[in-house]
Amino acid sequence: MTAEALPADLRRAIVQIARTPRLLVACDYDGTLAPIVPDPERARPMTESVGALRSLAGLHETTTAVISGRALRDLATLSRLPSEVHLVGSHGSEFDIGFVHALDDHARRLHRRLETELERLTADVEGVYLEVKPASIAMHTRRARPEDSERVQATIRSGPCSWEGVQVTEGKQVIELAVVQTDKGRALDVLRHQVGATAAVFLGDDVTDEKAFARLSGPDLGVRVGPGETLAGFHIADPAEVGMVLAFLLEERRNWLYGEQAPPIERLTMLASERSVALLTPDARLTWLCHPEPDSAAVFADLLGGPGAGHFSIMPERDGLPLGQRYLPGTMTVETRWSGLLVTDYLDHYSFGHRTDLVRVVSGTAPAVVEFAPRPEFAQVQVRLIPSDSGDSAGLRVLGTSDPVALRAPGVAWEITSDGMHDTARAVVTPTSEAPVVLELRCGTNDLDPHRVPERERAARSAVYWTEWLDSLTLPPVEKDLVARSALTLRGLCHSETGAIMAAATTSLPEELGGIRNWDYRYCWLRDGAMTAKALVSVGSTAEAEGFLRWLHGVLATLPGPELLHPLYTIAGTTLPAEAVIDTLPGYAGSRPVRVGNLANQQVQLDVFGPVADLVAALSEARGKLTDDDWRMVCAMAEAVSRRWHEPDHGIWEERHRPRHHVYSKVMCWLTIDHAVRLAEAYGRDIEPSWPGLRDRIAADVLTNGWNEEVRSFTTAYDDTDLDAATLLIGMVGLLDPGDERFHATVTATEAELRSGSTVYRYHRDDGLPGNEGGFHLCAAWMIEAYLLTGRRTEAEDLFAQIVDAAGPTGLLPEEYDPVAERSLGNHPQAYSHLGLIRCAQLLSG
Repeated sequence: MTAEALPADLRRAIVQIARTPRLLVACDYDGTLAPIVPDPERARPMTESVGALRSLAGLHETTTAVISGRALRDLATLSRLPSEVHLVGSHGSEFDIGFVHALDDHARRLHRRLETELERLTADVEGVYLEVKPASIAMHTRRARPEDSERVQATIRSGPCSWEGVQVTEGKQVIELAVVQTDKGRALDVLRHQVGATAAVFLGDDVTDEKAFARLSGPDLGVRVGPGETLAGFHIADPAEVGMVLAFLLEERRNWLYGEQAPPIERLTMLASERSVALLTPDARLTWLCHPEPDSAAVFADLLGGPGAGHFSIMPERDGLPLGQRYLPGTMTVETRWSGLLVTDYLDHYSFGHRTDLVRVVSGTAPAVVEFAPRPEFAQVQVRLIPSDSGDSAGLRVLGTSDPVALRAPGVAWEITSDGMHDTARAVVTPTSEAPVVLELRCGTNDLDPHRVPERERAARSAVYWTEWLDSLTLPPVEKDLVARSALTLRGLCHSETGAIMAAATTSLPEELGGIRNWDYRYCWLRDGAMTAKALVSVGSTAEAEGFLRWLHGVLATLPGPELLHPLYTIAGTTLPAEAVIDTLPGYAGSRPVRVGNLANQQVQLDVFGPVADLVAALSEARGKLTDDDWRMVCAMAEAVSRRWHEPDHGIWEERHRPRHHVYSKVMCWLTIDHAVRLAEAYGRDIEPSWPGLRDRIAADVLTNGWNEEVRSFTTAYDDTDLDAATLLIGMVGLLDPGDERFHATVTATEAELRSGSTVYRYHRDDGLPGNEGGFHLCAAWMIEAYLLTGRRTEAEDLFAQIVDAAGPTGLLPEEYDPVAERSLGNHPQAYSHLGLIRCAQLLSG
């Protein structure tokens, strides 16, 4: 028998409770984990239940326990349950073997008196036996004749049961007299408190289990085994079905925690329009989409929570792995192909400003299964799907969202199911060579009417937008196709309406599988945005830089002074809300917490001014003039540096330690003033008389305090000997001549300390967070540039080839790479990684 034999409402309840952040699973022993047998000493637990309990106990944030009326020592001997499963004996009076020593003198005297009296009253009654436990004595009458059982029970109830200090628990043909206060409900509460459970499951069959059922509330789940009135919400027949419940709970819990099969990060493919991004898995499952903005709450968060967090899947009716996935050349349109089936996906580039429109075209001749499971607000709100069969305006409307969502799907017959909170729609479609199936996801409207522009025309114009832009660029010959994809990716991370540029398309993809280094990168960092815009300027596109600087002007207009700039802002240019955790999502491959917001918003990062000034310099050179607005921007950055350069800060890597005098930050402060002076000279602008002298003071400060003779390198900061890949920029931006032996020594020291095969780590110091991380593609790009500056071209070419090999099949790069496990890590796709790849290809081509 399988879980399908369980009642549907119970299965839905199990699916829901399996998604709680910290789960407690507890059950009775006799009649629940083990069948009732004539000889209680032969009551062995069912193998399926034991296996499921043990596996549940091995899951993250999951605790299992057996709460029995048996003495703890007997329960341990008889059940043979592994140590991962907590055992609680004597209805909760024994949480460990040594509990008897906790009895005070009065309780021990009462226990001895009870034992003596019960032995006297039952001595001549055949079939009655006493079970003496550390804090109680149980009288079993299961083997006695019914009339003898009733008589002796009545005698005990009127006698020892009425003694002061005795707590009585009655079950099926058993009366237990305890000398301490105890019941299974209290035991469940103790366990819940100890493990911090956010929800509990309890299964039991006996009258004594009702005290546990009475303690359940809210999201908890109670299951009564066998017939009888109960406070539990659900009934099942027997211990065999207990095994089915536990096995189904295990499957759902494991899938929720770790994902059935989390696709490798680098194999995720990004769709993009001028205002939206989305991610597809290699088998065409829409796994990530936020609306109304890319930094809003997710409508589909399968990437971080599995199918229960929202997905939109299309696959062959007959299961099979796809033959491949690719971008149509020069576009952000994605094709996923199986034998006889092709799914084409694109975000409509010309949809209305408040909308996110994803078009999915199913073509070929093979039947395909479509599953539509929107889960707005990271799956935290209830969702209903309402079908509309109005001919050419047929489809589904999503109810329960603050912003309307609809799926236009003419001719598709949907089967809608519910798990009690969310609806899911399923359909089988069969395209033909003349008539593909077109599915239009429309976020921001409930309109199901036909679009005024035919689908083929929309597909063509969305593709042309990208190909025409790409054709306007000047790309280096080295890895030209991969550079083109990197440029398209960077352009896809730009938000045209505001000018903001995202650091990455996702939140909380882990820097270590199963670890806590999971951050939200869907925002606009001044540093990352400026570096991305400069990379696009370098290949011939200036519109993104113009838009970014306009966005930054808008941010500055809200501040009394530029020195008060935060390191990052929302896409709309507002300050971020407080960093928060979404406990209901298990994270990619079980890597939690899932975070929204970013605490780095509150940090001091003095390096951010340098990349902005660097961008203005590159943009001015590209167009042959320095505008008044851009000069005001440089002056604002220089003003901020003049006021704060001497302060410690949190640095480029946003460590959550105390601020330090980071070498990289000082170098960027120097770069800001250097650009201000040079731009003034080149374009005839007036400068503050103090700026040239300030530039020299910052350089002298870095060269004096940043160099460490002991390690023969410039170090992370003035106060220690640890190394940092970002320090390489001291020679890359010209503060120190690349021919200087100190720069050569720094490159050698950084290589020895931080390079590991195909990647380069940021640093190896303790940054105050547990766990590890991969090497950064950006750091590897810096190392390549440093190799070239020091005449080591062969090493540069070899390392670049390894970065290229790390790219996914559609040419995308996340933030990091783990050279030991040989897998990608971090948010995806990452602007840093792609701008670094473009820079290296340009240098190697030169």
